[in-house]
Amino acid sequence: MDMVIRNCTRRAWGSLKGWMFPLAAILLALLASAVIMAFMGYDALLAYQCLLQGAFGSLNAIGETLVKATSLIFVALSFAFAMRSGMYNLGGMGQFYLGALFGGWIGYSISTLLPVAHIPLMLLCGFIGGAVYALLPALLKIYLGANELISTIMFNNIAMQILSMFVAGPMKDPNSVNNASQSPLMQESVDLPIILSGTRLHAGFLIAIACLVAYWLFYSYSAKGYEVRVVGLNQGVAQYAGMNIAGNRLLTMLIGGGLAGIGGCVELMSVQSRLIQGFSSYLSFQGISVALLGNCTPFGIFFSSVLYGALNAGSTHMQMIAKVPVPILDITQALIILFLAGRGILQRGWPLRKKGQARRA
Repeated sequence: MDMVIRNCTRRAWGSLKGWMFPLAAILLALLASAVIMAFMGYDALLAYQCLLQGAFGSLNAIGETLVKATSLIFVALSFAFAMRSGMYNLGGMGQFYLGALFGGWIGYSISTLLPVAHIPLMLLCGFIGGAVYALLPALLKIYLGANELISTIMFNNIAMQILSMFVAGPMKDPNSVNNASQSPLMQESVDLPIILSGTRLHAGFLIAIACLVAYWLFYSYSAKGYEVRVVGLNQGVAQYAGMNIAGNRLLTMLIGGGLAGIGGCVELMSVQSRLIQGFSSYLSFQGISVALLGNCTPFGIFFSSVLYGALNAGSTHMQMIAKVPVPILDITQALIILFLAGRGILQRGWPLRKKGQARRA
């Protein structure tokens, strides 16, 4: 019995330690942002009060926060899935756009399907679009040794230009107002239903939660998930055990890209309703930040996405009431990652201090 209690205590303490650095990073970032606001002559306390009211002060505000969090979950998963195998997928935004492009064409061009068939078909096409776009940098990394950090970032810009080319050309709505570069509206058969009356919270949030659960099940209970984790943690051990390193890394990039593509479709089926140049571009590095802050764990990604969703949803209310410019929150988000990066420095410094103490002893 004592052994069980000790094991439970050890696990609880391990989980608590895992959350200590992210929480400290958030608090330090909020404190530093408050100092910046005070230096600029703004009332930081009022600003944060307005931010909370705008994000959680009403049912509609909560719904808006969760709407913002939904897309972040998909982009964060695209990074986290690949990260577990030792790959760094910074191309979630590009995969998001290509998934939206593939799925969007299905969404507005087919008018004869019922929602029960049209919605899954659009999501499937979005998954394929995102996966195909993630395949290219993955192959460059695995077979040519190209740095995926650089290639995936470059592919984000390429995807944005591809989207702009299509909405200004073959997919352009001929009836658009002021000749705007945008696609026709999605068919009503792909509209996701509202799940919280009086808000914009849609069924895409449930799809995002389902993807988080699938991510957790895959890495916690499947043999392939275990194999991928071994590849990510120790490539030498994986190679010695006969595991397919290239195949596992390719798999995680494809799944991650596909999930980002689903996120692009969900955005079209609920928020945007049509393809537009550069829509939801803020998701690019926010999604990566969410994954890093959540330590690439399902619960961590969920709570981090809600945090960033709250910052995005509450920013307008903060600007209207407290007159604090929205870019202040961009600084806050950057500071969170900056302070989070200090975790590695501290972890590397602690063993050195312990060695020094041992020598003095």
